Amino acid sequence: MNSSANLTLIARYPDSFSKAVTKNLIVMLLGISINYINASLIHTFRKHQIFNMNPRYILFIHMVVNDMMQVTLSISLFVISYTIYKLNVSVCCILILITLFATENTPLNLACMAMECYIAICMPLRHAQICTVKRTLMLVGLIWATSLLSVLPDLFITLATEPPDFFHSKVFCIRQTAFPNPLLVQKRDITYLLFLVLVWFTIFFSYFKILFTAKTASRDATKARNTVLLHGFQVVLCMTTYAAPVLLGLLQRVFLLNYNDSLFAFYIIVQVLPRSISPIIYGVRDNTFRKYLKRYLLCKFRIFRFNPRYILFVHLVLNDMIQLTASIYIFAHAFYTIYVSLCVLILLPAILTTNNTPMAA
Repeated sequence: MNSSANLTLIARYPDSFSKAVTKNLIVMLLGISINYINASLIHTFRKHQIFNMNPRYILFIHMVVNDMMQVTLSISLFVISYTIYKLNVSVCCILILITLFATENTPLNLACMAMECYIAICMPLRHAQICTVKRTLMLVGLIWATSLLSVLPDLFITLATEPPDFFHSKVFCIRQTAFPNPLLVQKRDITYLLFLVLVWFTIFFSYFKILFTAKTASRDATKARNTVLLHGFQVVLCMTTYAAPVLLGLLQRVFLLNYNDSLFAFYIIVQVLPRSISPIIYGVRDNTFRKYLKRYLLCKFRIFRFNPRYILFVHLVLNDMIQLTASIYIFAHAFYTIYVSLCVLILLPAILTTNNTPMAA
């Protein structure tokens, strides 16, 4: 996401320890929250056949799984950039490739969902014939094939142009350092432009077709129009990834002294926030999905809440999460000096949670 100039800036103006901890905690809490909601949506989808046989929900759950992959890998890379800092190039390439697949899948998936809404409202008699489960699964395969064709050339060109020693070296893990060939920047810009035109054409076409239908049709058409509008907003956020080099250069010029903070805000808005909109569109707005999701969550929570075994188990899980987080930060900063007060604040929770574990077990 960053350029080499940005890396120089990060090295020149590193975050303070407290600010680094705060940023990592914010990112991890957001990631855990989004992935928890998305995991609940996936479980609800698997439990009820009404969703398994509906192309709309198949596309939605594909996007949810895709978003979980993207959030997990993106946050992992974010935390690694503050802790380990440099990764082996081979490992970095694998992480970057999977992250790019998931990132480029999202706008394409949104365009497909917008077209499904268009067919459902504007061609209702042919919807069941056109949007079958088999064709939907083939469409999901096509989305992945398109992303593969867009991203895999980066790997092949790097394998052909870089010496073998390069893949055994360590780098700050971003796309520009894992795939350093200058030709890849031009290839990326052309690909992103094509994606931008294709996705926006699909979104606008679907929205205005549904808009004209909604003037004379039922409430379902109005709801579909609003859904496509939300897809459009989500695409705007996702598409900022395609304009990232330009936007980051602008941030560097405008917020030179606070560049790290502006970069963090950019990361949250571009990489994390769009993944929190998907559950709202179908998990909250869709009556059918909301009914099953609410029933399942409330029922299960009630069962767990009044069972002593699960209360102790959840306490153990929370205790381990605190202990693991504190231990990772202690290990990551083992070779640096920090204030005694900060050291005490970190060590106390680590010691307390370590002592808690055998007693909870």
